Amino acid sequence: QVQLVEYGGGLVQPGGPLRLSCAASENIFNFDSMAWYGQSPGKQRELVASINVGGKINYADSVKGRVTISRDGTKNTVWLQMSSLSPEDTTVYYCNAQILHVNYWGQGTQVTVSS
Repeated sequence: QVQLVEYGGGLVQPGGPLRLSCAASENIFNFDSMAWYGQSPGKQRELVASINVGGKINYADSVKGRVTISRDGTKNTVWLQMSSLSPEDTTVYYCNAQILHVNYWGQGTQVTVSS
């Protein structure tokens, strides 16, 4: 069973940076893609950033220029580096891994942007 564990959420001041980590229970290159999603109460889970096994990266328009997704296969970890955070970035961030259209999810980590 694939396990994904997110780290790094918390309270951050507006304009500040934050890095989220997602540790996978197996080789991340076994996955077709890995991604970060955000979900606020009452809303659908939305893609923030993704990276496929070949290294192709996609970002949501709302975060382009402020977010970087990266990975390290030796650590089986994917990161989401965020900067210039605003209260609109407040949400629960979920790590996602996909294999043959089967999705696996982490438990989520809350990020709150507030002064």
